[in-house]
Amino acid sequence: MRMRILQGARGFTLIEVMLAILLLAVLLAAAFGGIRSAVKGMHFGEDLMDRTNRLRVAQEFIRHQVSRILPLPFGQETGTGENLLFEGKRDLMRFVAPMPGYLSNGGAYVQTLELSNTRNGRQLLFNHWMLNGFDKDKLNKGDSEPVVLMDQVESGKFEYRKLDDQGELEDWSDDWDEPNLTPVMVRIELKMRKEALVGWPDMEIPLMLDVGAARQSNTVRFDDILPREGMAVPPNNASGSTR
Repeated sequence: MRMRILQGARGFTLIEVMLAILLLAVLLAAAFGGIRSAVKGMHFGEDLMDRTNRLRVAQEFIRHQVSRILPLPFGQETGTGENLLFEGKRDLMRFVAPMPGYLSNGGAYVQTLELSNTRNGRQLLFNHWMLNGFDKDKLNKGDSEPVVLMDQVESGKFEYRKLDDQGELEDWSDDWDEPNLTPVMVRIELKMRKEALVGWPDMEIPLMLDVGAARQSNTVRFDDILPREGMAVPPNNASGSTR
């Protein structure tokens, strides 16, 4: 009886064991690949959401600041002595505007948007200084740490638009040749690198200030807004307010 039971019992062959192990390895590899793909997709989605939110916040902040440019001089041109109300180049613009209340103590600030070159591409930088005591001739990049609004920029430019003598809009220009006036509109064009994951929609920002007010501001000298010796300096919130 025992011999019959032993003779009837049959185990797995070596080939069957190897096939079972191979099948298990294939199933584990497929499961691991699926998990990796899911994690990679999750990280990509998080990065895309982060970049999209960053772009949205940057554009809202820029639109808020540029549209509220004030016709206040932050310096004088060498030689002519004319007020500097707006400095506009292809890769830099400088102007005076109020800062949001949560980022300042109130009042008018000299603000700069700049496209700067780095090893990882160009960056869109923002910087600001209080108008009271600002000296353009002594301006150093080390005086204030700029804020990176957007990185991974491949190329870009700032353009400006003004009215002609007949009150008609002129074409866009990337070189502002009337620093004693503010433009009517500002356009920001950026081409993002592939690593940025998002594209930059072109911004065309109209200024809320009437252009005529900028022309009238030329009657106010830059020296007139600076505190004289022996004169009490007004509090920060007396020179402007946030909107």
